[in-house]
Amino acid sequence: MSEILFQYEGVNPTSWAYLSSLLTIALFFKFNRVFCVRNFDLLLLVLLAPGLLCVAYGSDPVAASDPGIAERASIVARVGYLWLMGVNVFLLARMMLDSAMVRRPLLEPNLSFGGLTFLAASLLLFLTTNVLTGSPAGSDLDAVQRAEYLSHRATSDLEGATLNTHGPGFPFLFLLPHISTKSLIEAQDTAPADAARVEDPADSGRLEANAATARLMAILCQSTIVIGILLIARQHFDNAVLGVAASTLYLLLPYTAIWTGNVTHALPGALIVLAVLCYRRPIASGVMIGLACGTIYYPFALLPLWIAFYWRRGARRFVAGVVAALLLLVATLVFTSSDTAMLIARLQQMLGLRMPIFEGLSGVWAFWNGWYRVPLIVTFAGLSLSFAIWPAQKNLATLLSGTATLMVGVQFWHAHSGGIALAWYLPFLLLTVFRPNLEDRVAREVVAPSRWARSRHDEATAAL
Repeated sequence: MSEILFQYEGVNPTSWAYLSSLLTIALFFKFNRVFCVRNFDLLLLVLLAPGLLCVAYGSDPVAASDPGIAERASIVARVGYLWLMGVNVFLLARMMLDSAMVRRPLLEPNLSFGGLTFLAASLLLFLTTNVLTGSPAGSDLDAVQRAEYLSHRATSDLEGATLNTHGPGFPFLFLLPHISTKSLIEAQDTAPADAARVEDPADSGRLEANAATARLMAILCQSTIVIGILLIARQHFDNAVLGVAASTLYLLLPYTAIWTGNVTHALPGALIVLAVLCYRRPIASGVMIGLACGTIYYPFALLPLWIAFYWRRGARRFVAGVVAALLLLVATLVFTSSDTAMLIARLQQMLGLRMPIFEGLSGVWAFWNGWYRVPLIVTFAGLSLSFAIWPAQKNLATLLSGTATLMVGVQFWHAHSGGIALAWYLPFLLLTVFRPNLEDRVAREVVAPSRWARSRHDEATAAL
């Protein structure tokens, strides 16, 4: 950042946690109604910061490389994961109870619409600049490299490794931005060589293209989440102020500042946000959910909820969209795999077709016995299926709170980075916190009937 802003010094995560917490309270806390649900929600969001800071400190590569502080860092990380799990328990309960909260008083932010818009745009600009000037995470570079191997019908050692690390399920989504960045980097490499250039320009260009692709994907995903929140509030809440408030709070959270460039977190969140934005068009929503399932398979748990929402109108079109997206991804794997073994391995990676693993786990499960995941997985499966019948009357509010509930539930049994993949549920949690009364946004009222249903209706009307 100092290359762009004169003598700029970056704010360390701890200082930003203090500052962002104060800003969050100043902007959104209702001082005239201290004991209200909004303030309780803000308290839970602020309480995420200590756990995130502990995890960030414990996963610092510098701390891990120093034997003297590695043990202390491990203890701090364990405390951080346990803290996040505790806060997630309250968030899970809060989202499950949201459907029972009928009264939704309009609580405006403490700052004007113009001020919030300026703050949100400034935060997004600073975070984007941090991504451009920072170094991508190793997992994101691995995903880009896998996409490059996939396009050449080749495999690498990363294929087997990612089956155990649960990276992005379908790396082909990284390929399109990789093409543009690669062509740009290669064009720069055609310049005359100088003494500072490395011995192998091809390797240097490939590494630069991979890093540029990871940065571009992170910026696109985070921008999609922010813009998607704004459009959802404007189009479906009929209140643009609520969208600016939710997006500002998302950008203020320490999680967004620390893990801005983590595409593994942001990409599924961005796709599900687009699905909510297009919820009046079942096919489009189905395609987005299908892509999210293919990206990282945990959104498969959302299917009972979304199908039940569209049950009275649009369920077939939604399922058709999901199936079409998955078939497209599978077809891409077929044409980019050199043999059957490679195809099967990539299908397993994309769809999670494997038994749960109990060794070599990370996150909170690096400190616990992996077998304890089994009852959690069974409970989560029951929770996912229960949304097919509860609540009986589903509206847009149910869709938002149910999606947030299930994505929070994933954090408890996710074998890797469990508890810190907040971008999977934060957009929907924030939209639930700021939403108005949405009881009239049911599928029968907002989803247009299919052409086949309209033609049948016209025929029946003409016969009468």
